Amino acid sequence: MDGTGLPEVRSTCAYCGVGCGVLLRPDGAGGLTVRGDPDHPANYGRLCSKGLALDETVGLDHRLLAPRAFGQDTSWDDVLQLVADRFSNTIREFGPDSVAFYVSGQLLTEDYYVANKLMKGFIGSANIDTNSRLCMASTVAGHKRAFGTDTVPGTYEDLDHADLVVLVGSNLAWCHPVLYQRIMAARQARGTKIVVIDPRRTASCDQADLHLALQPGSDVALFNRLLCTIHQTGHVSAEFLERSNGFSEALELAQLDDPDETGLSPSEIEAFCDLWIGTERVVTVFSQGVNQSSSGTDKVNAILNCHLATGRIGREGMGPFSVTGQPNAMGGREVGGLANTLACHLDIENEDHRQAVKQFWNSPNIPRRQGLKAVDLFRSIEDGQIKALWIIHTNPAATMPDADRVSAAIENCPFTVVSDLTARTDTARIADVLLPAAGWAEKSGTVTNSDRTISRQRAVLRPPGQARSDWDILAEVGRRMGWEEAFNYESPAQIFREYASMTSLATSFGKDFNITELSDVGDEDYDALSPTQWPTTLGATDKRFFGDGQFFHPDGKARIVPVSHKPPKVETCAQFPFLLNTGRNRDQWHTMTRSGLSPRLSAHLSEPYVDMNPTDVDRLGLSAADLVQLDSSVGSGVFRLRISEAVAPGQVFAPIHWTGETAPSARVDALVPSVTDPISGQPESKATAVSVRRLNASWYGFAISVDAASPTAEYWAMSKTGKGYRMELAGKQDIDDWEHKAREWFGLPDAMVTSIEDPNRGAHRIALSDGQRLLAALFVSRQPIILMRDYLASLPEVSLIQILSGRSSAASEDCGPIVCSCFGVGLKTIIGAIRDKRLINADDIGDALQAGTNCGSCRPELAELVAEHSKLNRNTPKSFPEKQQV
Repeated sequence: MDGTGLPEVRSTCAYCGVGCGVLLRPDGAGGLTVRGDPDHPANYGRLCSKGLALDETVGLDHRLLAPRAFGQDTSWDDVLQLVADRFSNTIREFGPDSVAFYVSGQLLTEDYYVANKLMKGFIGSANIDTNSRLCMASTVAGHKRAFGTDTVPGTYEDLDHADLVVLVGSNLAWCHPVLYQRIMAARQARGTKIVVIDPRRTASCDQADLHLALQPGSDVALFNRLLCTIHQTGHVSAEFLERSNGFSEALELAQLDDPDETGLSPSEIEAFCDLWIGTERVVTVFSQGVNQSSSGTDKVNAILNCHLATGRIGREGMGPFSVTGQPNAMGGREVGGLANTLACHLDIENEDHRQAVKQFWNSPNIPRRQGLKAVDLFRSIEDGQIKALWIIHTNPAATMPDADRVSAAIENCPFTVVSDLTARTDTARIADVLLPAAGWAEKSGTVTNSDRTISRQRAVLRPPGQARSDWDILAEVGRRMGWEEAFNYESPAQIFREYASMTSLATSFGKDFNITELSDVGDEDYDALSPTQWPTTLGATDKRFFGDGQFFHPDGKARIVPVSHKPPKVETCAQFPFLLNTGRNRDQWHTMTRSGLSPRLSAHLSEPYVDMNPTDVDRLGLSAADLVQLDSSVGSGVFRLRISEAVAPGQVFAPIHWTGETAPSARVDALVPSVTDPISGQPESKATAVSVRRLNASWYGFAISVDAASPTAEYWAMSKTGKGYRMELAGKQDIDDWEHKAREWFGLPDAMVTSIEDPNRGAHRIALSDGQRLLAALFVSRQPIILMRDYLASLPEVSLIQILSGRSSAASEDCGPIVCSCFGVGLKTIIGAIRDKRLINADDIGDALQAGTNCGSCRPELAELVAEHSKLNRNTPKSFPEKQQV
C-alpha cells in the first residue's frame, strides 16, 4: 500500500480486445495509479502506452454530471420516465421496429445483456446493433459459415508456440502491442518467423521476414493461391478432408483466381506459400484490414479454408486468430449484441432457438427476423422508419461511413437518447436526451477478450455527479415500460448469474458457448472472479476448439467455403485517382474521448495527417507539411501531408481518430461511402476513392491555451497538453481584427492583450492573460509558421515576451515531439543521444534513455532515427529495410 492506505484492485484495461489485466490504486482524491497485472494471462504485467496512461484519463473536466433533456438539466426520475414513455408511445403507434438501440463494445457484458434482453425479448424488435459491426462482423459471419458458430478456435498461448505468425491486415505492433511483444518474445526464444500481409508498410513490418504489399482488397486471391498450392504439393489433410464439406468446390473456384490481381511478384507469392506450407505451427492473425471490406467475409473464409484444408487448427501453435479492436467486442457477440444474432450464439431465424430464448426470459415476443445492421439502421432513421433511437457509449455521427449524412439523420430523428460519459461528442451534441453513465474504473462487470477469457472490470472510483451504471439505467427503463419482474436487477452479479445460466441453451442445441458452471456463483465469488476462459467445461488443460475435427454444423463437419476475389466496390477514376486506406495511430484509440485526455498520448502525433508516396507528392507539386484537401464522392476533409514510402503510389493513408471536437475538417468517415459486405453488413473502410489537392490558405496559425477553444476556420486541430491545449489552424478568409478574433475563439473577452504585429508580412503574435497568468497565445502569418511548438506547448508561467518570441531560452530544453510515449522521450533527446553517445540500434537507445523498452511499439521509429542520424550508419536507408529473405 502507499500513503493513502488504499490497496491495489485487479481490473481490466479499457482499450483493445487484448484484455490486459491492470492493478489500480485509487489515491483518495479521484485519481489513481495504474500498472500491469503480472498474474493476468493476457499480458503478464505488460501494458502498452495507452494502458500506462490510463491514470491521465480519469477526472471531471470532460464529464456529463447530470441527466439532460432538451438542453436542460433534469432529475433521473423525470428523464427515465420521459425515455420510457417516448419509447412506449412510439412502439404503440408505429410498432416495435420503429425504435432502435445502437450500442458499443465498450459496454460491460452485463450492460450488453440487459440492452439485448430489453430490445429483443420485450420490445420485440431485433433493431439493436453495435459499433462492433464496424470492426468484426465479417469474422462472425466467416466463423459461422465455416464452423457452424462464431467460435475463436485458439488462444494467446498459440502465439508463444508458433513457428510462423502471419499478420493479415493487422498492424499488431501499434494496435495490439502486448500481443506483438509476445510474438517478439517467441521470435527470440524459438526463432518464430513473421509475415505481414498489408498494402501499407507498418510498424509491424520492422521485424518481419517477409512483407507482402498486396493490392488493397486482394487477400482472397492470395489465400486462394495458397489453397491451390496446398493441394498441388500434397499437403491437404486427409483427416480434415473427411471432417469437412466443400473442398472440391472451393478448390475449383480458387483455381479461377488470377494471382496477378494481388500485385505481388510470382517469387513473393511462392516464398509465402513455401513458408506457410512448410511450417506446421502457423498462426494467421487477422484484423480490420480483412474485416473492413466489401468482401470481408470471403476474406475470412479464404484464410479459414487454408487452415481447415491442412488441419492446422485447434492444436498448439496453429490456427486462424481474429483479434478484436474493442475491450468487449467478444462479450457483445456472446450476448447477441448484433442485429442478426440471439444471445449465447443462438440464431434469430431458428424457430427452436427463438422459442427457447422466449421461454427462458418469459418474454412476450421474440422477433422472427434479423434487425437492421448499422448502415441500414441509420438509413432507416433518415427515411423516417426509426422514430426513437438510444445510442450507448459510441459516436456514430463521427464513426459511421458517410458520417455527415448519418449526423443529419440522427439530428432529424424525432427522439434520440445518448448514454455516455461526456456531452462533448459529435453525437451527444445533437441528441435530445443525455444520460450520464459511469465509466471505466467506476463500474463493475465482466468483459471477454479476443481469446475467450472473461475478466472482471472493478470499480475503484466513485461515479461523479449523478452518473449511473448502464445496466441500472436500462433496467429502470425496462421496469417503467411495464416489465418489472424481468428487469428487477440489483447488481451486476445477479445479471451475470442469469446470463451464465442461459448458456445452457447453447449447450442444449450443440453450440459452443458454455459458462453454466458459473451460474451459481455467489456475490463474493463474483467479486473475486479470476480470469476464466470459456468454455468452462473443457477442463483446465486445453481450451482450444476443433483439434478433434468436431464442428458445430448439424452434421458435425466444417465447411470449406468456395470464395473468389472481388475487387473493392469503390474504384479509382480520373476524378478520384487515389485509394484511401484508414486505420489507427499508435497512441490513440477510436475517437479519443478517453485517450485524447492524456497529454502524454497526445504528444506523439497531435495533428490529423495523410501519408502519401513521394512519387505522388512530386507529381502533384506538393511539399511536406502542406495542408491538403481530400475529396470523395460523399465528403471532404483537410489533413497535414506527410511524405512516406510506407504507402504505395496511388494510395494514401489517414487515421480515424479526429472528430468535430478535435478537428472538424478531418473526420475521415465523412469521406467513406456506405459500401458494405453483402453477408456481414460491415462497411468498407479500407478502399475509398479520393482526390488530393493543396489547401490554399490565406493565413496559418498555431495556438496554446489553458482551456479548450472554439475557433472558426477552414482547418483547426486541437490536442491536450500538460498545461492545457495546443492548436494548428489555417483559413481561407482574411481576418481584419486578430485581437478580437483571439478573444472570441478563446472565450476571453476581458483578458489583457500583449501583441506583436507585422502587418506587411501578415504576422501577428497575441498573448492573452489575466495580468499574472498566461491564458492563451495565438501566432498567425501568411506563410506556415516556424516556431518551437513542443516547447511552447509545455511552457509553465514565464514572461509574455518569451512566449511571443516562440523560442526557448538558453536555459530551457526543447525535447521535441514525443516518440516514446511510455517514458515521454522526445525526438530531439533521442537524436542528441544517437549522435553524442554513438548509438547504433534501438537496443542502444533503450539502454541510454529507456525508450522502446516497455511496449516496444516505438522501436520501428527508433530504428529509423538511428539509420538517419547515427554516424556509424550513414549508408543505412531511412525507410525500413526490406526483409524478403525467408
